[in-house]
Amino acid sequence: MTNELLHRGLPRRIVVTGGSSGIGFAVARFFLESGARVGIIGRDAARLEAAAEELRRTTAGNVRTACADVRDEEKIGPAIGELAGSMGGIDALVAAAGAEGEMGAACEDITAASFRDVLDINVTGTFLAVQAALPHLKRARDASIVIIGSDSGFVAVPGMLAYNASKGALVQLTRALAVELFDAHGIRVNSVCPSIVDTPMARRGLGVESFADAAYPVQESDDIAWSVGYLASRRSRAVNGVNLLSDFGYTGRSSFPA
Repeated sequence: MTNELLHRGLPRRIVVTGGSSGIGFAVARFFLESGARVGIIGRDAARLEAAAEELRRTTAGNVRTACADVRDEEKIGPAIGELAGSMGGIDALVAAAGAEGEMGAACEDITAASFRDVLDINVTGTFLAVQAALPHLKRARDASIVIIGSDSGFVAVPGMLAYNASKGALVQLTRALAVELFDAHGIRVNSVCPSIVDTPMARRGLGVESFADAAYPVQESDDIAWSVGYLASRRSRAVNGVNLLSDFGYTGRSSFPA
């Protein structure tokens, strides 16, 4: 364990789902730069290895990979088990895998298959990752789970029905897991719920190539990684069951025109 890890109280062994790009990639980089051992999971083998190579090149960290779809119960368990074995255990799980669905589609135009797919990845996939990591987290000291949610779990706009529903479910899943796992095993569970973050998924979902001229504030993936780092660290040992809104204070605003 490095002095920096000791100083910050950060976990030593972290598994990140959705670690090939976006927020998950930034989270993996954050922990690698802090001296931790990190395992990333993604469903596209080529993208996963490309991400791992970039992380090794830019951080000099020894990142591990395991290819699996978080929706696949038969694959996600062995993938997490493989990473736990190579790292000597798991201190923290970061569930960052996600999908946006049919962005911009009206209710009557959304297919059941598309709606179900978003919930399968964002909600069921998160649950399966937690379930698979649980035996390893139980053996760790000060273990924690951080889920990547969204402000879309609290507010809504037209054209994001499946995404809104899935992120709302994660808000309550975070609370339910926090109560159950902390009482039984001392494992904390929190989530970070950002507004727009400049990621490949956000650009694809909103149909833009850049957020440079956006008329609203946009976060970077690294901003979210720092929030994840705090919630996963022992410095936040009293923080449990929190859905941390990272939205520039938007949801705190009153509709009163004063």
